[in-house]
Amino acid sequence: MNDTTSMTSQRDKLMADLKVVLTDAEELLKATASQAGERVSAARERVQASLERAKVKLAELEGIAAERSRIAAKATDEFVHQHPWKAVGIAAGVGLIVGLLIGRR
Repeated sequence: MNDTTSMTSQRDKLMADLKVVLTDAEELLKATASQAGERVSAARERVQASLERAKVKLAELEGIAAERSRIAAKATDEFVHQHPWKAVGIAAGVGLIVGLLIGRR
């Protein structure tokens, strides 16, 4: 359970970092728009194409992550409805462990 939460937060942080990189790269392209030269122009076009591909891929990954989250939430909901006492027992056990860990501090 903790691994899943950790992976989710790491994935969210990675996506946020990628968005920042994309935004910064776009700003850099805008700032260098006045630069002349064939090599600069070609480099700008390559970077622009790479940015567009990265945006599309990031949007796809976000959609996949959201769909997986919905599937996990639905599976959890079904489990709790099918086995309410097991869910209560698991929640109580997790609560006890968290309480013991907090109590040690």
